Amino acid sequence: QVQLVESGGGLVQAGGSLRLSCAASGSISSRNVMGWYRQAPGKQRELVASITRGGSVNYGDSVKGRFTISNDNAENMVYLQMNSLKLEDTAVYYCAAAPNIVTMILMAGYWGQGTQVTVSS
Repeated sequence: QVQLVESGGGLVQAGGSLRLSCAASGSISSRNVMGWYRQAPGKQRELVASITRGGSVNYGDSVKGRFTISNDNAENMVYLQMNSLKLEDTAVYYCAAAPNIVTMILMAGYWGQGTQVTVSS
């Protein structure tokens, strides 16, 4: 089993920045890949970014160049630095963990409870 706890969401003006954190615990092999998903009202959940234990990263097209995912394996933490935030970034952001990238993409791994990010004009 894996437990994920997100923090760092909130209200920010367009153009601003936020940093999300995810504290992970539990089976190490079940969280070889960590990621952030988001879901806006009325929309499907989408992959924002993912990172492997070795540091390989992948980003959704809508956040490339603005968001940065990082991890601290020693502290069991994953971060999402969000810069140049736009109104359309408003969503609930979920931390996710999976044993491999396929499971991550299929959204078949573990989930945190989510944290709200609201970008205002």
